[in-house]
Amino acid sequence: MDIQNVKRREFLKRLGMGAAAMALPRALRGAEAGPRRRPNVVVLLTDDQRGDTIAALGNPHIQTPNLDALVNRGFTFRQAYCQGGYSGAVCLPARQMILRGRSWLAPRFREQWQEQNFPKTMNEAGYATFFLGKAGNNDTPVLKVFESENFDNRKGEGVVPGKEMADGVIAYLQEWKKQRDAGAAQPFFMHLAPPHPHDPRVAPKEFLDRYDVAKMPLPPNYLPFHPFDNGELLVRDERLLPWPRTEDAVRRELRDYYADITCLDAQIGRIFQALKDVGEFDNTIFVFTGDQGVAIGSHGLMGKQNLYEDSMKVPVIFAGPGVPQGKASDALAYHFDIYPTICELTGAKAPAQIDGKSLLAVMQGKAEGVRDAVLLGYKEFQRAVRRGQWKLIRYPQVNKTQLFDLQADPREIKDLAGAPAHAEKVKELMALMAAEQKRFGDTLPLEVANPRPAEVNLDFFSRQPQGEKPKAAKAKQKKGGGNP
Repeated sequence: MDIQNVKRREFLKRLGMGAAAMALPRALRGAEAGPRRRPNVVVLLTDDQRGDTIAALGNPHIQTPNLDALVNRGFTFRQAYCQGGYSGAVCLPARQMILRGRSWLAPRFREQWQEQNFPKTMNEAGYATFFLGKAGNNDTPVLKVFESENFDNRKGEGVVPGKEMADGVIAYLQEWKKQRDAGAAQPFFMHLAPPHPHDPRVAPKEFLDRYDVAKMPLPPNYLPFHPFDNGELLVRDERLLPWPRTEDAVRRELRDYYADITCLDAQIGRIFQALKDVGEFDNTIFVFTGDQGVAIGSHGLMGKQNLYEDSMKVPVIFAGPGVPQGKASDALAYHFDIYPTICELTGAKAPAQIDGKSLLAVMQGKAEGVRDAVLLGYKEFQRAVRRGQWKLIRYPQVNKTQLFDLQADPREIKDLAGAPAHAEKVKELMALMAAEQKRFGDTLPLEVANPRPAEVNLDFFSRQPQGEKPKAAKAKQKKGGGNP
């Protein structure tokens, strides 16, 4: 990739505007030795990365040495969520929520999102803003907010996951260093969004060879079929494998998925090294997260068009100046909390009208959490609420409710909704869900007049397309086709 793709002249012009003369934010006072400089910020946003795909966070089957190092030198929110979305391409609202700090359920979310946003706030605070990667299904207006950008949505055969991203960052830092050495550089805000580990997954052989398909463990909640109609059994992601999802097929998909993540991790390591090479690694706040997760065999599903933990829980890791090292919290969080948290860490002023809440007090040990519940949603088909160990999922179109005790059953295997002993808990969480809906402005009714049957039979599945073959997926990508 050529740095000219980031509008070189405009980039250099804005990069050299001069450092902002602002006081160091309170969170950073005493955090750095030597001259006090405002920290840079790097947000790493991956595509379809589940919250349980980092070795240091408890997955012994995956290799992520660079993300492990980030966990060990940072602060992890273990109960962080994507709130869902209005589209089968969940990545689109997910990415917009991160950039806006707002819920997709907020009034006029899709129309007003550019009126206040993360890069605009950081630019106004004296940061040079740079974007590289996937904005969200060719959503080019996102890119216009950044001062310099490079759109890269390439996936498929011949693409090394994360390499274009790392190459672009290295080129950017080389130019930025020249300005810094001349005394004219602003601190930078990088938003990096590689389109990986989204399918089609074609990690180089050296990474595929690290995983033996036969030894890949199946998810504890693996099923060959989803047990009922969740409203989206025909969506694109659910056509990637035929029904039933066989154990061998799921193992192959997981091998490819893990290899993609390990390859991406290696490229993240290149970014870390590039920052060290220009002397900015220790003066950079890192945030790592994913847009949302993905099922890959969990609950008999393949995609992210559902509200199970596998699809909605995401990694959220902060590291760098002002962030405690090697710590973690079970405080409930959304990934749209990243925006106000970075604002507080850097001294930028977050807009008043956002739904995200700064997590800094939790990181500093001054608060146990910033909310007592989270509300999740997917189109008109599904809503979920979690408080403490309890999670309830509601499917209004088929009059179906699920209740899970996440402390005893973190993989959501045993549905307790029909147990008489838990009738009051269901009632309590339904009321909480309605209250959270009202707070966010969500008007979806939790009951409908004529619900359709929830049951699906084997004939239903046998009549569905038999999955998109890898070669077809690669050819589609080479022709420029996008994926949700």
